Amino acid sequence: MRLRRLATGLAALLMQASTAFADLPEEELARVLRVDEVASILRDEGLRYGVELEADMLGGGGGRYFQDRVAALYDADAMSEALTAALVQTLDTAQMRAVVDFFDTDEGQRILTLENAGRVAMADPAVEGLARATYQDLAGSDDPHLADVERFVDINDLIERNVTSGLESNYHFFRGLADGGGTRMGEDEILSEVWAQADGLRADTTSWIYGFLLMAYQPLSGDALQSYSDFSATSTGQALNQALFNGFDQIYNDISYKLGLAVAQAMNGSDI
Repeated sequence: MRLRRLATGLAALLMQASTAFADLPEEELARVLRVDEVASILRDEGLRYGVELEADMLGGGGGRYFQDRVAALYDADAMSEALTAALVQTLDTAQMRAVVDFFDTDEGQRILTLENAGRVAMADPAVEGLARATYQDLAGSDDPHLADVERFVDINDLIERNVTSGLESNYHFFRGLADGGGTRMGEDEILSEVWAQADGLRADTTSWIYGFLLMAYQPLSGDALQSYSDFSATSTGQALNQALFNGFDQIYNDISYKLGLAVAQAMNGSDI
């Protein structure tokens, strides 16, 4: 999923920005956006997914090789570096300042705290189920919180971007599985299999994202969430959104391909 003002005055903001970007802007940006914390959450998610993958595709018999491979692939430091690099490659200096200005505030940090805590909470199947059920109960209604979340989702194109990212990740997994000899599927068969997942993935993504955001942003006032959406609609907010998706796509496409290879090698009893 993606990351995202109450300053004491314009002078404080300008002083903060000039100090923050005097040396290494990428370090300040990563600190404000709590990239290391996000990477740690992604690692925990990845390790849990590795357990599920081993059970589903290897009958729980992946062995030490597969478990070590999963742990190595979901490297928090490497993921943090990739996300930071994507931010630096996409945002110019003025946009970096604007991102810091928005998020290095009580309100901005509260948003990130809620997002990260919500993502951790969704790891619990009971919490995830409740969040999805809440969305299903509200879908199609005139609930004001739902309307605020819908605007945020639309501005950031969260459904289609996540579906596209998910399909790409699945493609890279099958490609790795095939290259490792775990399946004889050719390119056309892989593409057909991936596209066949699109409708189900879209429905699942919609339910997860809305359930997650409705839960995570519940403590925010309507004005705070509207302010966040307004920032997201700016050129800087859109560039930040693109940078985060770029970073996540790079991370997960690479990991997915190597996971496919690892599954294939475990199937073949390889110790490579």
